[in-house]
Amino acid sequence: MRAKFAVLIAAAGMLASALPVFAHHSFAAEYDASKPVELHGTVSKLEWTNPHARIYLDVKDASGKVTTWNLELASPNVLARNGWTRHSLKEGDVITVQGSRAKDGDNLANARSVVLADGRKVFAGSASDQEKAQ
Repeated sequence: MRAKFAVLIAAAGMLASALPVFAHHSFAAEYDASKPVELHGTVSKLEWTNPHARIYLDVKDASGKVTTWNLELASPNVLARNGWTRHSLKEGDVITVQGSRAKDGDNLANARSVVLADGRKVFAGSASDQEKAQ
């Protein structure tokens, strides 16, 4: 009985660990390359996590209304190869991001490049760029 329980627990653990793999998506499933977006705003949060790092950017429109955008970057490993560290951006930094908007029109985009306040352009290792390279 104990052996069966141990096998059941091990199997459940293996299945649970595989769930993040199924959550990953292709660029084309969520983003539309024909909907480019350029956003200028203030970083409110940076998540340095797998499978994608994320920037949350507060963007003001012409009327002064602030909208928060969720910007998907590449994985931390790809970003590191492009010169990023988890400290490359911090809350309050003013940046400009170019990328592709989500198909559903939400305030979500896949970032292609980021222009820092000092004018340096860093590449975000966009999923669209990675898929084109394959």
